[in-house]
Order: sequence, then structure tokens, then C-alpha cells
Amino acid sequence: MYRLYGSTGSGSASVEAALAETGAAYEIVPTSTAEGRHLTDAFRKINPRQQVPALQLPDGSAMSEGAAMMLHLADAFLDARLAPAPGSPARAQHDRWLVFMAVNLYEGALREAYAGRYTDDPNGADQVMSNAQAYQKRHFEILEAVIGDGPFLFGKEMTMADIYLWMLANWTDQNWLAARCPKIMALAAAVRERPRIEPIHAAHFG
Repeated sequence: MYRLYGSTGSGSASVEAALAETGAAYEIVPTSTAEGRHLTDAFRKINPRQQVPALQLPDGSAMSEGAAMMLHLADAFLDARLAPAPGSPARAQHDRWLVFMAVNLYEGALREAYAGRYTDDPNGADQVMSNAQAYQKRHFEILEAVIGDGPFLFGKEMTMADIYLWMLANWTDQNWLAARCPKIMALAAAVRERPRIEPIHAAHFG
């Protein structure tokens, strides 16, 4: 059984949705960041970085980094068809855009949410936040241009990259996204409406 250490509204949302879609046996270990449960000595043994999500694999080993978890699950549950075949050109593009989102949009969202952590200037948090917002918008617009007929990034079949983008889209300004990135809005809605993901969406985003 997989064990997902996560917190409501955090990056664990996409991994939880991925686990649900694969049909994997898993349990959620609530690790509320608001309550500081990620800062305990017990959790440090699971993830020395003390961040959620963390995923314990059935063999007892653990991994961090949500995007890496999703790539692992795609390969561990090939029958779920949540990523193109390993080694294929299509998989190269899938992994490209998933990592693009992890290192740009996720990172930008962290800078926006925790701006004070990214500057030593006591008056610099507002500038960090505004820069992070502009940075995310630029990268959302890059993704918007990639989507073809949809509803998903690569057509009619949902992948791990779509699940990840669903989460990121729900973290950003919905009015701006609807006006500037309607394809991403439609993609996020299509992911949200899947029966296994709908209750996860409600739990994390209301």
C-alpha cells in the first residue's frame, strides 16, 4: 500500500488524484502544514526537507517531489494509461511539460504564497509577490498556447500532466485564468469532473 503524507490545499492534491486514477491501494496520512505536522522529527525521517507531499512506497521506501511521484505512478500502473509509453517521443513531451510546470508554475506559486521567505529585505515581500504573479502568468500563457483541440494537453486522453495542471490552475486567479487561458480553465474543469477526482477536488479546493 502507498502512504501519502499530505496537507489540504497543498501539492499533495495532484498526487492524491493520481493515486485515485491509477486504482492503487493507498492511504492518506494527514500532515497539516498549518499545524506544523511536517516539522516533527518523525516526518523528517520520511522527508528531510520537511515538505509535503511525501510518498511511502509499498516496499517501505519514501520519495519526495510531487512531479516525480506522478511519473513513478505512471510507470508503476501502465494499464491506467496516465502517460505515454516510456521512451516514446510522446512521453518525452509529456515529461517535458510536467517538469516545466514543477520548476516554473509550482515554484512561482510558492514565491507568491511565501514571499517573505524569498527576501532578506523586510520591505521586499510585496515585490517578490508581484514578480511571482507575473512569472506564473507568463508560464500559464506558454502552456495555453501548447494546448490544441483539448480538452487535455495531448488531446482526448488525460495524463499526469493534466492532473498536475488542474492543481496549479486552482491555485491561481480564476478571473485572470478565465480571461487569458480559457483552454486551461476547460482542462481543469475536465479533470475536476472525473468521478475519482471530484471528491478530491472538493476536499482540497471546495
